[in-house]
Amino acid sequence: MATTKGKIIAVNGNMVMVKFEGNIMQNEVAYVLSASKRLKAEVVRIKDDHAYMQVFEYTKGVKINDEVEFSDHMLSVQLGPGLLGQIFDGLQSPLPLLAQKHGFFLPIGVEVNALSADKRWDFIPQAKKGDTVKAASVLGYVSEGIFKHRIMVPFYVKGEHTIEDIKQKGSYRVNEQIAALKDAKGNSVDITMVFPWPVKVPIEAYKEKLPPSETLVTKVRVIDTFFPVAKGGTYCIPGPFGAGKTVLQQLTGRYAEVDIVVIAACGERAGEVVETLREFPHIQDPRTGRSLMERTIIICNTSSMPVAARESSVYTATTIAEYYRHMGLDVLLLADSTSRWAQAMREISGRLEEIPGEEAYPAYLESRIASFYERAGRIKLDTGETASLTIGGTVSPAGGNFEEPVTQGTLKVVGAFHGLSRDRANARKFPSIDPLESWSKYKSFIAQDLISAAKQVMFDGEKVRQMMKVVGEEGTPLDDFIIYLKSEFLDSVYIQQNGYDPVDAVASAERQTYVFSKVVEVLKKNFTFKDKESARNFFYSLRHNFIDWNYLKLETEEFKNQEKQIDKLLAGAANA
Repeated sequence: MATTKGKIIAVNGNMVMVKFEGNIMQNEVAYVLSASKRLKAEVVRIKDDHAYMQVFEYTKGVKINDEVEFSDHMLSVQLGPGLLGQIFDGLQSPLPLLAQKHGFFLPIGVEVNALSADKRWDFIPQAKKGDTVKAASVLGYVSEGIFKHRIMVPFYVKGEHTIEDIKQKGSYRVNEQIAALKDAKGNSVDITMVFPWPVKVPIEAYKEKLPPSETLVTKVRVIDTFFPVAKGGTYCIPGPFGAGKTVLQQLTGRYAEVDIVVIAACGERAGEVVETLREFPHIQDPRTGRSLMERTIIICNTSSMPVAARESSVYTATTIAEYYRHMGLDVLLLADSTSRWAQAMREISGRLEEIPGEEAYPAYLESRIASFYERAGRIKLDTGETASLTIGGTVSPAGGNFEEPVTQGTLKVVGAFHGLSRDRANARKFPSIDPLESWSKYKSFIAQDLISAAKQVMFDGEKVRQMMKVVGEEGTPLDDFIIYLKSEFLDSVYIQQNGYDPVDAVASAERQTYVFSKVVEVLKKNFTFKDKESARNFFYSLRHNFIDWNYLKLETEEFKNQEKQIDKLLAGAANA
């Protein structure tokens, strides 16, 4: 089939207008041929014989009448073994390989295969000749790090096929044929270990989509106890700059009980991205004792990169995450930050001269946000296994204003809201999740009556704190002052967590259940003190004992001795 071609008739930044002859489609990939370079672009609007294309590279040197070639395929990623441990940009170009070939300053118009064509994989067949298969059916597997990477029938294969031939156990490259299929009409399909899939089309080759019912243990106390996330659920972390969004996401990526972590750094500042790239390869995976990168994939486009590449990074990350979910794994996708993704959409919309919505964002902003989070979910595969994709996105509202369009559009579709507070961050209370503003629709593994009791103390303590701003401590009744001290105690010993301490940073479900019951025991006690000073001294001592307790490993002699010291303090207060 002849390649459709066109000529550039207008250039506006990364947006070019092309006059073409023939047939093209929305979201089709095209190449601008300028000054001996092939610049990758995507069709974002078609009007008669004119196409608007967003170029993924800087368009310096692009001029009128430069030729354009249309590829006849949508923007896609390559799915196959070798993705784990990689660092890609939004177009799935492996950044370490690009840096190795071209240095730190990458030239324009360079494309590199996402997966190595030379590396050999030890293929072990699971299906056999004559078997009937369909999209996502498992043909065999290869070993990829700590996982068995399933070699599946490509998701684009329609209907049932019969295996005409399948390779025996052996070592093969990703582009070598490992199976041949034939449908009822006699059409043949050659299968390799790698196949493409368009990034903006959800992968739905599963049997059933299930409701998110199982708690995803992140090992962050305030999240798991008060505002839990479910496997296959969605959540957002909005907060002002410097409130700890990125650090909280990195802690979640390190300790959450999931199999695969996909990080989409979409439009983040280069300094934050570089910090992530430097730290993750050296972080020890608490599950395996090996490098955390062995079960991590990073997709990064900094805020200084072209707008189209920033916009595509979220879709690339989501498609790769869905691919690993179809292997029966629990996957966590962390998008940082969806505000920058929305800003990229706003920039593209402005160049298309679309009618702007609120704060100049496109009118379809909310539907795009919804379609992104809807790709999360817990699914049942044809094998009977269940797997999940959990999506957590940070939002960076200007000035910490949660009423702005991106935050509001996100809150309408997510299942949990972890709002970060500037005041808590300034007071060095981390994680700075505001326990009075945040919420979750999911169920925690801790008994609801204990959670309700603790939340009531939080709200009552805040009322007293606001009253104390007016009447002062002297004008506050002793009973109200004790409520205030209880709320401060809960905040200090349980809601706050030291993410840099090897013990306190990792609060397992078992530990949270045990310690929280002890905390609620304190909150429910009816203490009697002779004055405010004695009440303050008691809670000050109790708080320090609990904090020390958090730094001791569970089921050790030191842990038990510290608990005895706490019980002794509580008994003394009761006797007094």
